[in-house]
Order: sequence, then structure tokens, then C-alpha cells
Amino acid sequence: MRASKALPEKLYASSIHWEGWTFHVLSSRSGLRWVDLEGTAFPELAVRLGARIVPDDEPNGAILSQLRDYLRGARRAFDLPLDLRGTPFQIDVWRAVEVIPYGTLRSYADVARAVSRPSATRAVGQAVGANPVALVVPCHRVVGTSGGLTGYRGGLPLKERLLALEQGSLSL
Repeated sequence: MRASKALPEKLYASSIHWEGWTFHVLSSRSGLRWVDLEGTAFPELAVRLGARIVPDDEPNGAILSQLRDYLRGARRAFDLPLDLRGTPFQIDVWRAVEVIPYGTLRSYADVARAVSRPSATRAVGQAVGANPVALVVPCHRVVGTSGGLTGYRGGLPLKERLLALEQGSLSL
């Protein structure tokens, strides 16, 4: 008898467009799983995440509404269920980043101290870079120790624009 092969998990996909950028949001039944800042095609995201992606805005209604509000400057924090997948250390880092207040910056060293691993700045940087729900867990608010902008999955122009949005200006 053949063993049946389980279907990959279904993730609900939606897109949002803002100032020339396209973001894709993917959610499971448990909550927001992924925010793609690079406009990656859904089939590629399906392979990357080992999931079956189904375009469907209805399950993502609250996510899309809160993202739109944030991107127009009308929302400062998100109230969404998250379905985070990562190591315990990564999840600790993402939870520390999640509480960085709107319009403020923290360094990787600050985040390392917040997770009680003050010598793990490099590991914190890697965890921040692996953040699967950018924008909602605001990794754009994390900067180098000198205050300079460092890498961002969506590119430095997007990071600069998001920080400018939070500072209430159009450019830094």
C-alpha cells in the first residue's frame, strides 16, 4: 500500500501596493506568517516556504486594513495574530523588536541587551534580517550602533521611507 503524501500547508495570499512598492502578505489559519517586501512571485514564495499559496484577500482583511492604515500614517501599532516560525532565539529577538515604539530607533546592541544576550549583537542582526513579518514586527527601526542605516530585506530606500513616514516627513 502506498503512503499518502500530505498536502503542503495552505497560506492565504494578498498584495498591497504603496508608493511603487508591492508587498505580499501570507497568513495561515493561526495568523500572519510572512510579509514579502520584494514583490516575490507567489510560486517562488510557495517553494521557499514549502506551502500551497492561495490568493484570497478575505482571510487577510484585518492584515490589509492595518497595513494600509500604517502606510498612510494612521496606525502606530499592529494588533494581529502572528504565526511566527523560527528558533527560540529568533522569536525572542522578533518579540523584542515588536515592542520598539513607533518613530524610535534601537541598535542591534540594544536589542541584544533586551533579549539578555548582550554579546550576541551579530546573532541579533541575523535574526532581525530573518524577520518573516517585516513592517508588523518593525525591523526597519533597528539600526547600527552608530545610528546608521544597515541592510534591510526590502532595500535601504524602503527602510528610509518607512522611517521618514514614522518621523512625519517625506524624506530623511
